[in-house]
Amino acid sequence: MMRIISWQMFKVGILSSFLVIVSCGNSDDSPDLATDTNDNSTQERFTVVEAYPNLSFTRPVDFQHAGDGSDRIFVVEQRGVITVFDDNAATSQSAPFLDISGPVDDRSNEEGLLGLAFDPNYASNGHFFVNYTISNPARTRISRFAVSASNPDQANPNSELVILEFEQPFGNHNGGQVAFGPDGYLYVAVGDGGSAGDPRRHGQNLTTLLGSILRIDVSQSSPQTPYAIPGDNPFAENDQGFREEIYAYGLRNPWRFSFDTETGQLWTGDVGQNQLEEVDLIENGGNYGWNTTEASQCFEPRNNCDKENIILPVWEYDHSQQDLSITGGHVYRGAALSELVGQYVYADFVSGRVWSLDANNAGNPQNTELIDSNLAISSFGLNAENELFLCAFDGKIYRIESVASSN
Repeated sequence: MMRIISWQMFKVGILSSFLVIVSCGNSDDSPDLATDTNDNSTQERFTVVEAYPNLSFTRPVDFQHAGDGSDRIFVVEQRGVITVFDDNAATSQSAPFLDISGPVDDRSNEEGLLGLAFDPNYASNGHFFVNYTISNPARTRISRFAVSASNPDQANPNSELVILEFEQPFGNHNGGQVAFGPDGYLYVAVGDGGSAGDPRRHGQNLTTLLGSILRIDVSQSSPQTPYAIPGDNPFAENDQGFREEIYAYGLRNPWRFSFDTETGQLWTGDVGQNQLEEVDLIENGGNYGWNTTEASQCFEPRNNCDKENIILPVWEYDHSQQDLSITGGHVYRGAALSELVGQYVYADFVSGRVWSLDANNAGNPQNTELIDSNLAISSFGLNAENELFLCAFDGKIYRIESVASSN
């Protein structure tokens, strides 16, 4: 999720200092990659407004709809609560859909209930999946729950089926996103296990789930067989001890990823170490470099690293303007903001800046600053109409609006 930093972050909703985790810098021995320095700016054309002014949340980290035609929104709070309410700006009523704050361990800054995904057949089977951290020992758990048979606004807390668990050696870099792809499989974002610099080199170790995006088949989940391996996963049925769940690897902390609802392409923002943040297009079997590289630059070793089989970012930006921790977003496919259709909208958690990235021309992507929000933006989400929303740590949910329409 967010980067842990050492100075006071006087952002809306955050007045806390965090422990600095740093590592040595890197040398640039590669060709230049498109990097945000003086990007285009349309700040005067866009703003953020509260989407549900009568509602407030505690550290909201995910925003989802159920895809069941009910026009409801589900907001995930890091402490272990999912709240449901009608997708109406005037709403003042909300209800706890699921409360698993008991088992959820959110003691560290990047732990907690981190992701929610509704089954593509939720309208008929009532299943949804969550990603959360637990303790003793510290680990990530992916579980399936079911909605109550008598109340559509309440889950059955006793319906949990644990799908997958794996240990987390440190308290940070837990990833967190879970989402169904257009292929019907469940994708899971997994960080490198934490600390700084990937000391155990999980990113390049295919015998661990850490530092990767996983892809599993949960269509026939049962206590005996929680999931299956899709036959076209890159390491399915390998004889080298590689984890067959891995879809892509070499990632540091892919906190938020999303699928383009039109093309099906998988986009992620991967949080960098101390030099660069990156946007990646994820491919089946792709190696995204960490910790051989941090974005396009060598990390370990610092010079003359082997990049031959590494997929470089679509876009990267440095920390020179206090942009320190990328929050991955979505390719916009809504109707309200015609200028942004087809562009990847993302943010930086620390600076609060929001950008759109037009990568249709792979050789010359165009990155545009939309808003300097002064918000700690933890996540993005879509409603049923594919309109884009932002979760912020001031406890509010926001949407992007054109200045002309808000005047």
